[in-house]
Amino acid sequence: MENEILEKLYQAVIDLDPDAAKHWAETAVKEGVDPVKSFDAMTRAISKIGDDFEQGELWLPDLVGAADAMQTAMPVVEQALKSRGSAPESLGVIVMGTVKGDIHTIGKMMTSTFLTASGFTVYDIGVDVEPVKFVEAIKEYKADVVGMSALLSFTAPQQKRVIETLVEAGIRDTVKVIVGGGAITADFAESIGADGYAAAAPGAVGLVKGLLGIK
Repeated sequence: MENEILEKLYQAVIDLDPDAAKHWAETAVKEGVDPVKSFDAMTRAISKIGDDFEQGELWLPDLVGAADAMQTAMPVVEQALKSRGSAPESLGVIVMGTVKGDIHTIGKMMTSTFLTASGFTVYDIGVDVEPVKFVEAIKEYKADVVGMSALLSFTAPQQKRVIETLVEAGIRDTVKVIVGGGAITADFAESIGADGYAAAAPGAVGLVKGLLGIK
C-alpha cells in the first residue's frame, strides 16, 4: 500500500497534476506513510523533470507544471514533517526574490522548488522587492545564498543595486549572490559582481552546491 501511494505521488508530479499530487500527499499522511519518503518521491520526480529538460526532452511549460504540482503538495508534506520532527537536515538557507519593478514570479517559483527539492531551505520574499528588503531577509534568516530574478530588461540594474546595498550594509562577504531571469546573461552577472548565474531552474541546484562547497 505504501509503495503504491508513493508511486502515485511521484507520478502526479511527473504528470504535472497538482490536484493529484496534493491528493496523494494527503493520502500518504492519512495512511501513516513517513513524510520523508513522500518528500523523497517528489524530489525524485522533480529531479527527473529537470534532467529531461536539460537534455532537451521537455519544455519550459513542463518545468512550470511540475513545480506547480510539487508546490501544491509541499505544504501537506511539510506539516507532516514538522509534526513528526523528522524534517531532513537543511543543506543551506536561501533567500529568493524578484527585484524592484518586476512582478514576474514563474522563474523564481521554479528555482525555489528545485532548490527545496534538493534539500535547501528557501525563503521566497516575493516580487517587486526593494534592495533593503533583501538585506533584511538575509539578516533575519541568516541566509547562505541570496537569489534574484529579473525578467524585464529595465529591471536588471536592480540586481546590481541590491549587491551595492549588501556592500553598504556590510554583509556582502557573508552571502553568495546568484542571479537569473530572462533579462540576465552570464556576462551581466559577472559585470555586477554576482557569484553565479543560472539560465534555468535546474541549473541553480548545481550552482548553489558548487558555491557552498557541497558535493
